Amino acid sequence: MLDMPSGSLSRCLVTGANGFIGSALVEHLQAQGWRVRGALRQPCHAPGDWVQVASLDADTDWRQALQGCDVVVHTAARAHVLREQLDDPLTELRRVNVEGTLVLAEQALAVGVRRFVFISSIGVNGAVSAGAFRETDLPAPHSPYAQSKLEAEQGLRSLLRGQSMELVIVRPALVYAAHAPGNFARLLKLVSSGFPLPLASLDNRRSMIALSNLVSLLEVCLRHPSAAGELFLAADDGDVSTADLVRLLAQGMGRKAHLLPMPVGLLALGARLIGKQILYTQLCESLRVDISKARDVLGWQAPNDMHEALLESGRLYACRH
Repeated sequence: MLDMPSGSLSRCLVTGANGFIGSALVEHLQAQGWRVRGALRQPCHAPGDWVQVASLDADTDWRQALQGCDVVVHTAARAHVLREQLDDPLTELRRVNVEGTLVLAEQALAVGVRRFVFISSIGVNGAVSAGAFRETDLPAPHSPYAQSKLEAEQGLRSLLRGQSMELVIVRPALVYAAHAPGNFARLLKLVSSGFPLPLASLDNRRSMIALSNLVSLLEVCLRHPSAAGELFLAADDGDVSTADLVRLLAQGMGRKAHLLPMPVGLLALGARLIGKQILYTQLCESLRVDISKARDVLGWQAPNDMHEALLESGRLYACRH
């Protein structure tokens, strides 16, 4: 079992090293004393240990990237696409997120990598939580993307059962920062525009995780002996209503949030009539995450307060735009 408090004698391969999570993780690990190799889809001419891996599927050759590496963090994936053009998106998601992940793990096992940390998704648990999601809940993936992540988890567990390479699975809630992609980027743009939003009546609770908090947890999962073989849900220490989320982002931007009251039932009806049920679920329903396992097993505490991190996200977004 691993015990590498500083990483000084270890090399970590980070896939997707120029992505939203991967680039932040590379920077964090280097600051903690790890020797880091980044796997990228495009050539990188910046100083550092970079390896180009042009594709992510069952035919990918990872041997050059894996050479001399003790541990792997697999952040690269095909993300869910809001306006998916494929007739069968699950097939493409499986090709990248399942087959691509398993061939990486197989080759890592073959060359003697000691630990494999896989970034999954809280979507494996579901889209809405009655209370708070826990690691012991039965999976209830709500989208093709979440289904592909669940199948990757299952494939990794089967492949590595009884093997020498340790598996750690992390399911983050929505990861946010000023430069976040996807839905959080759209929300930042909307708040910045000053457009009135009919969200004042919402009293839901949403768990999310600041990018800085996620990379902190991932580094602990790489080195802590008790992380071996475990699944961890990842979120900030606390949650927030969507209305308060908008208020905090606007405050960080130095703006006033423009929130209008509207009955939640009317919001749900409107979303259904215009085919935006998924957006309604993401904005208006509750999704809470219990992170007590990471605290109890790993001794991990989120280094950054959620409210402060949201204010900072708004402030940095305003500075950049």
